[in-house]
Amino acid sequence: MLVDLSVPIVTGMPVYPGDPEVVVRPALTVADDGVNVLGLHLGSQSGTHVDAPYHVGDGLPDLDALPLERFTGPATVADARGLGPRAPIGPEAVAPYARAGAVLLIATGWARHWGEQEYLAHPYLTPEAAALIVEAGVRTVAIDALSVDPTPAEEFPAHAILCGAHVVIGENLRNLDVLAEAQERGRPIEVSMFPIRLAAADGAPVRAVARIGED
Repeated sequence: MLVDLSVPIVTGMPVYPGDPEVVVRPALTVADDGVNVLGLHLGSQSGTHVDAPYHVGDGLPDLDALPLERFTGPATVADARGLGPRAPIGPEAVAPYARAGAVLLIATGWARHWGEQEYLAHPYLTPEAAALIVEAGVRTVAIDALSVDPTPAEEFPAHAILCGAHVVIGENLRNLDVLAEAQERGRPIEVSMFPIRLAAADGAPVRAVARIGED
């Protein structure tokens, strides 16, 4: 079973405060030009995307420097649903699921607020949780929220800890509740989050997809 974990790219979609607004409009049409082609204006952090470590540090690896293996693999789901607005996600919530070699998905349930003002008030990783993730050997972590840090923020401690350890971060995922429930039933999960190949980039949009195996 395949599960789409991505939000659609559309004009006016939510973006992190201060990021480029997304505009999608026809550039060519069959009626006028014989083909349909869309023109896109968006930032590298638009929609469901991954952050390369370079996102928060000029001396850290950009997308080109990361092996493709960082964007796919078996996944575990830390179920952090039920938390309130701007609630911290501590190490106790992620410790049972942080395994070396696995993609760690953090399900907050906040994807249900996509397109609403409440989406900015998402739960976030504490520095202690980020440090535990690194110490456990996790090198890819993703969340169904706008950021692993609070929004808005002047400092980004979870990003700094994760990116400083060359961890790939995925944000704005959806349908992690489906994966959490599959995990409860003992079903294996694999995830792919391959980015658009933007040269020397801080990050890029992805089509994130999960494959749920049989019991």
